[in-house]
Amino acid sequence: MPAILTVNATVMCPHGGQVSFAPGQTSVKADGAFVMRPGDTSTVAGCAFAPGGVAHPCVTIEWQNPAQSVSAGSSVLTSASIGLCKAGDQAAQGVALIQQTQQKASAQ
Repeated sequence: MPAILTVNATVMCPHGGQVSFAPGQTSVKADGAFVMRPGDTSTVAGCAFAPGGVAHPCVTIEWQNPAQSVSAGSSVLTSASIGLCKAGDQAAQGVALIQQTQQKASAQ
């Protein structure tokens, strides 16, 4: 079963930007950190994407494919969830890379 994503997960955009999380709920935790849900804020910083030499960085992530079996007010994100990285103009720029997450709690 895929691990539940928390605010401590290490996630990057495909261009090297680091993702930080702001949970919309502060009551449900996994391994001591708040769990993330699809509508919670995922902000990208440091994206180097510059097609044709023009900066067009990823700034946010739209999450899809949350867990169906576990919720924290709404479905939670897992390592199997898909994060679509988007620029400020909402252009899709690739899929987020989940590098590391807690391993004590999982969901399907």
